[in-house]
Parts: sequence; C-alpha cells; structure tokens
Amino acid sequence: MKLSNVEISEFQSIRSSNRFDVGDITCLVGKNEAGKTAILQALYRLNPIIPGHAKFDVTDDYPRAEVEDYQQGIEAKRRTPAIVVEATFTLSPEEVSNVESEFGAGILREPILTLKRGYSNVLHVELSVNEQAAVKTMIDAAQLSKDLSSELLTCSNIEELSALIIEKSASLKDAGNPQEDKDNDIPKIESLNSQLKKIQEAKGLSLHVYNNHLENVLPKFLYFDEYYVMKGHENIETLKERVNQNKCSETDYPLLGLIEMARLNLDQLINPDRTEWLLNKLEGASNHLSEKVLKYWSQNKHLFMKFDVRSARPGDPEGMTSGTNIWARIHDTKRMVSTPLGTRSRGFVWFFSFLAWFDQQQRKNEPLILLLDEPGLFLHGRAQGDLLRYIDEELKGNHQVIYTTHSPFMVDSTKFDRIRIVQDKSMDSDEPVPSNEDGTKVITEVLEATQDSLFPLQGALGYDICQTLFVG
Repeated sequence: MKLSNVEISEFQSIRSSNRFDVGDITCLVGKNEAGKTAILQALYRLNPIIPGHAKFDVTDDYPRAEVEDYQQGIEAKRRTPAIVVEATFTLSPEEVSNVESEFGAGILREPILTLKRGYSNVLHVELSVNEQAAVKTMIDAAQLSKDLSSELLTCSNIEELSALIIEKSASLKDAGNPQEDKDNDIPKIESLNSQLKKIQEAKGLSLHVYNNHLENVLPKFLYFDEYYVMKGHENIETLKERVNQNKCSETDYPLLGLIEMARLNLDQLINPDRTEWLLNKLEGASNHLSEKVLKYWSQNKHLFMKFDVRSARPGDPEGMTSGTNIWARIHDTKRMVSTPLGTRSRGFVWFFSFLAWFDQQQRKNEPLILLLDEPGLFLHGRAQGDLLRYIDEELKGNHQVIYTTHSPFMVDSTKFDRIRIVQDKSMDSDEPVPSNEDGTKVITEVLEATQDSLFPLQGALGYDICQTLFVG
C-alpha cells in the first residue's frame, strides 16, 4: 500500500494546502515559516507510530484568526468538525487479491483507500466497493438450492440481502413438511446470515473490508525532527517510570529503540543476571549501529559507538545520582579518546539518533512512511549529500519518505519530479490576499512560486553548474 496524494485543511497556517501527489521520495521545499512542518505534523497524526499522538486539538491547531467563528459554528450546529488531513492510498495487487479472496473479483471498483481525520478525532474510511458483486460471491459460496439462490440474487446490496435472508430463514423454519432441499438450505442460510451480521456490526461493507484486510497493512507514519535526538545519558529507573506512565519525551524514543536493538529491556539493564551477558548485548548493538552510521557518515570515519551501564554516583548529572544509568560514548580511534554522545556535533547526534530509532522500527517488519523535518539542518553540505544517498539506497523501495528542507544540498537536481514547493503568499504581502490564496499552499508549478521559495532549487542547479566548471 502506497500513499498517493494528500490534502491538508484548517490546520495552523493552512487553510487548504491544495491536493498534492506523493512519490517514493517527496521533498517539500520552501523558506522558513512557509508551513512545511505543519504539513508533516498534520499528516503524522493520521496514523502515527505512537498511537497517543493521533489527536487534533481545536485550541492548539485550528487557524487562530478563525477559531472563534469555527467553535461558534460547531456549537450552533451550522457546520461539522473540520477534516484536517485527507490521504489517498493505492492498494497493491496482493492486497486487492486478499480482499477478493473473501468477496470475489470486482469487489473493489478501484484499488484506492481514502482516510480522513480531523477535529472529531475519528478515522473516516472510504472504499469504493461493489456490493452487488459481494452479494453474488456470498450467495454462490453458500451453495443454496437453485430456486433460493435465484431469488436472493435479485438483491443489489448487503442491506437488501440481509432483510430477504431473515424473511426466507423464518419461512423455511415455519414450513410444514419441508422438502429435503429446503432442509439442507436452513444451516446454509444461517451461516450466510452470520456472515452478513459481521458486516453489519462493522457498520458496512467498506469498514468490514478495511478492518479485516487493510488495517494491518496500513503504513504508520514515523515523524522525526531535531527534538527526537537523544541526550546520550539517562537514568534507567526514571526512564522506566516514564514508559509505565506513558509519558515518554521525544528524546526517549531513540534510546528505547537502541535498548530494543540490543534485545534488552529496562529491567535487564537494572538487574542483569551476568555482567558479561549484558556487555555482550550492548557491544552487539554498538557494533551494528556503528557500521550503519559510518557507511553513510563521511565527515569522520574514525568514530565508534560504545554503551555502558553503571550504578549512579553522587557527582553524576542531575536526576542521575541514584539507581542505574546508561551512557552513550563516542570513541575516536584516531585520537584514542572517548567523549559523551551529547558533546559531538549536532549533525552527528541527529543522524545517530535517527538510525537508532528507525533501525529498531524496521525490525518490527511493519509498513512505515518516514516524515523527516529538516533532516539536514545541522549537517555539512557533503553530509547532507550522504543523507540523500542513504535515503536513495536504504529507504527507497522499502519505505516512502517525505522530507522538508530549505537547503540546496538536500535537493537532488537530477530528480526535480520529487519537489513540491511550499509557500505562503500572505507572508510576502502587506496587503490582504484573496482567501483562496491565503495560508500555506503546496504547488508544483515553478512559475507560481515566489523567488524565496525557488531559492533551494536555484542553489542546487547553481552548485551542479559550478562543479562542472571546476572540472572544466
């Protein structure tokens, strides 16, 4: 299942983003404050990897200029709660085949799933299903008598079939001296009625298909920005308490991913059976992550990650003076020195933290769509190129990636079809702009883009031209 297109509405700086297509890799470019982050955050809440994040709040998220009008409209029942994100997914042939295994060929008019979520915080599911095809498949599979099948096949939808089956079931049971074929129809028609009840309990055929065949293959969104980078040290008892209370901070998730990668849990870190066993597990995770990072980190090839678990000491950082602490350190094999992770460059810490969390999520073998907010923000231009190479070589084909940037080094000038331009014309004008042009918009037409919005694309082209001239 792949995300095909998206539209965001009535969220923060966005009135209506325009519907825009999404590919295997999609790059949202635009200047600061254009609304790139708002687009990712709205999309993330459609089906987030952290279930508690699937929530829109009118006070925090609705465009502030119109929020009072909106709330009054809801209270007076003049309008329904706004839909913030509408996303269309294209089903794979295998997923279509799974649906058809229950309801037969032609059950889906088109291999498209549309999901919507808004301020009601209810997930809306839309599938174009052919109920008449489903009716025929179920009746044929029931192997009823010829006369009864012919009568039931006059139904064009599930509701009509259900009503007629209830009527026929009652008449068969009440009939005196029923014929043999009718006796055989009674258990078959009851089985068919049971199947129909499951569809009705799901509130319709579309939701039944979604719940039983599509929900488990729907990609989750993994959002990652600078706030998710790990600190490099943590008190394990305090971390365990946050996990138990479901109050994890953004910086906790990469560390928890790292611990899971070592096939450990927090209790085992606090009270391991054997020291050698614990060291072996930590070294295994360190080696795996070091190899991953250094494959795509060209800035310094002499770094190696090490993790240590020690009892707390009175002079340790605040909040870590009792219990058990975990420490992440970076060993420089060139200078023969190790330093805390948090003292390394912010670009390295970002890349390290992202890989620690994402690599563990991959192990769960669940479909993921990555939403990366300014992934190259703290990276040198060459390191941004390394990150693009990682996205192309490691992620493309396995996961869709949507990332934001205003850096020309995060734009691949040979693949401009990936680019979506994000801009807000009202930021550049002292005069009011027409309502249909106000707020954050996503466009693909270069001629409609402002000069500031085009800068990353011009910079990427200019860099390539300069490289060619230097070679010449």
